[in-house]
Amino acid sequence: MPDSLAEGVWGRAPGPESDVAMSTRIRLARNVAGYRFPRKLSTAERQSLDERIREGLDLAQIGAQPVYRELSDMPAVERIAFTEKHMISRELANGSGRRGFLWDDANLVSVMVLEEDHLRLQVLRPGLDLDGAFEFAMGIDGRVERQLPYAFHGRFGYLTACPTNAGTGLRVSVMLHLPGLVQSGQIPKVFVAAAKTGLTVRGFHGEGTKSLGDFFQVSNQRTLGQSETDILASVVRLVPKIIAWERGVRTVLMETDRMALTDKVWRSLGILRYARRLTSAEAMEHLSAVRLGVLSGLITGVSLPDVNNLFVVLQPAHLQILKGRPLETLERDETRAALARERLKAENN
Repeated sequence: MPDSLAEGVWGRAPGPESDVAMSTRIRLARNVAGYRFPRKLSTAERQSLDERIREGLDLAQIGAQPVYRELSDMPAVERIAFTEKHMISRELANGSGRRGFLWDDANLVSVMVLEEDHLRLQVLRPGLDLDGAFEFAMGIDGRVERQLPYAFHGRFGYLTACPTNAGTGLRVSVMLHLPGLVQSGQIPKVFVAAAKTGLTVRGFHGEGTKSLGDFFQVSNQRTLGQSETDILASVVRLVPKIIAWERGVRTVLMETDRMALTDKVWRSLGILRYARRLTSAEAMEHLSAVRLGVLSGLITGVSLPDVNNLFVVLQPAHLQILKGRPLETLERDETRAALARERLKAENN
């Protein structure tokens, strides 16, 4: 598997609060002044704007060794693999017409071109790093704007194709691993707490998706009528509380029925080590339990970065890239199980 596909933010050195916070994302929606929104562009206009954006991004010098790919020329399986790593959206991957994205060598910065908006600038960081990610994203945004003047209104802020993104165009998101709150039945309270503070909780792949592996994305709902500082502050206020809540529940689970928790995480490790077929949902469920076991000290001899990376590489498109060909459902399940056995094998097998 190419390194650019296999390596992502989760497989890197852990960031702050990484026992619960897997990653931080800052996304900015922007449009170039003087052009219609992507869905209204003619083929000629789309090509002209794409070329202008590519030139502007090159001059803006985004990230280390940036690469730009035209998605209409990219195999579907590779496009899906980038969505599995959260580097591009499903809408961009499944779209039509001229469109592309740029990403840096470290896989921590990506720019989606001609998705719903002309530009979606995205910065990813491991763990909980809101200030660092935000500052870096603002730096990129400033460099891009010097090359590509943005559509901006004095009253409505940055103009976007969807009104819900107008204003700052800022989406702040933190991916949280919350097995304790799920197991204890308290996860609905997280949804309520988020709603009360103007935030929302989404699934593993963002808006409109379900939770997989006890992962949830907490992000702001509003971009209009709030400053960037206000939006960032709302996430800063709530996410650390959810992290502390999850840690507290994990402690209670260890204290009240350590053996039940031990049994659960080791059963999951056993399945991952010996199963011959695994669906995506099964793999995510058992990896979640194993991750909890490693972090709780109930499982030793298993690398946490390896577990983190498996959440990505066991997904369907990555498996097909690994094998170098399309795989039917059962063959994917067998390949997934084989890779899990290889990465998590017991020392004395």
